[in-house]
Amino acid sequence: MRLTAFIVAAIAALSLTPAAQAETIVVTAARMVDVLAGRELERPQIVITDDRITSVGRQGDPVPADARKLDLGDRTLLPGLIDMHVHLTSDPQFSGYRGLQFTDSFWMTVGVANARKTLEAGFTTVRNVGSHNYDDVGLKQGIDRGIIVGPRIVPATYAIGSTGGHCDATQFPPSITTPGTQIANSPDEYRALVRKVHKYGAEIIKVCMTGGVLSKGDSVGAQQVSFDEIKSIVDEAHRLGLRVAVHAHGTDGINDALRAGVDTIEHASLANADSFTLAKQHNAWFDMDIYNDDYILAEGAKNGLFPESLAKEKMIGLKQRQTFRAAHAAGVKMLFGTDAGVYPNGRNALQFAKMVEWGMTPMEAIQAATKNAAEALDRTADVGAIAPGRYADLIAVDGDPLQDIHRLETIAVVMKGGEIVKSGAPRP
Repeated sequence: MRLTAFIVAAIAALSLTPAAQAETIVVTAARMVDVLAGRELERPQIVITDDRITSVGRQGDPVPADARKLDLGDRTLLPGLIDMHVHLTSDPQFSGYRGLQFTDSFWMTVGVANARKTLEAGFTTVRNVGSHNYDDVGLKQGIDRGIIVGPRIVPATYAIGSTGGHCDATQFPPSITTPGTQIANSPDEYRALVRKVHKYGAEIIKVCMTGGVLSKGDSVGAQQVSFDEIKSIVDEAHRLGLRVAVHAHGTDGINDALRAGVDTIEHASLANADSFTLAKQHNAWFDMDIYNDDYILAEGAKNGLFPESLAKEKMIGLKQRQTFRAAHAAGVKMLFGTDAGVYPNGRNALQFAKMVEWGMTPMEAIQAATKNAAEALDRTADVGAIAPGRYADLIAVDGDPLQDIHRLETIAVVMKGGEIVKSGAPRP
């Protein structure tokens, strides 16, 4: 298709059009990934009015006479991607004790920069599963009001956990006290903590069920929250209409969390056959960050990670990937979650290739970051697919990601809610 100055001008004009004055837009491309049907559609035509998709058809179907046209040439359209496990206010360059050189409000500036990087990488929705000072709520409010640029955020506020656990500040001596905002030690205390973070903006509850890689002084697989405690969290969260995401590497913690009715297991590194059975029985999802092992082992020491954290990553990384393959083969429902913030935000799409390498088809990996994620968020009415009624969150890539999943690592065009937020001239 011939590249014309008109197309380039159309993209530029769309990027400057305020949402309140949005016109009907018709978007066309060579192909579209239909994640709901699990197939590719040739010569698609998407009609958008304001921030929503009004119809999905094929080029040549009737369109409104006054519609503005945007032809993306030989590109592939996909729904805006969803990362179910990010930390926008984290930067891995400042690991270990290095983060102590900054004032508390510094991390919000990190979040503003990372929000833009994440959106421009094609991720139009994220679940932020842990930040201090309710920073993720502040980011969401700024984005929703158009003050800053970023993805739709589902905030957890603080990740909650037990004294001395993965979510506690275990790197200091007794002479240094740290706030206990996110710490509880009984079913009643956890129930009150769920109510508190919900009061201040949490839309998902994140729990540190076992030890972790980056925390100091704990075993990565050790259970840190009892069954009675996680059951109280789940019951209270579900009563409030919130879902529960559980950080869990160890088998016992994973299985107790599943028996308690949690919605997603994050990491799931040492899950076993019983875990897979429980996940399917309880309709839970696994959300496994199987790329960042590469980054941690390559860059962690330079970034200041604790030596014991590097040792734990060497122990757990390969096992997690093997568990991913086994869980997928067993039919466990899978999501796309990267733990961005442990490695640089904005590079989220690097995980797609790992998911394919460890057992998924390209379509399954893409569905994990679209259709599946929307289901796990209970947001099938507005995100996760190119379908009538949903937000006009679209991305376009050169070539065909079903043939080469690495195509998703370079996003040419990003549209959020009908507005172009990143544009590249269509290839001829």
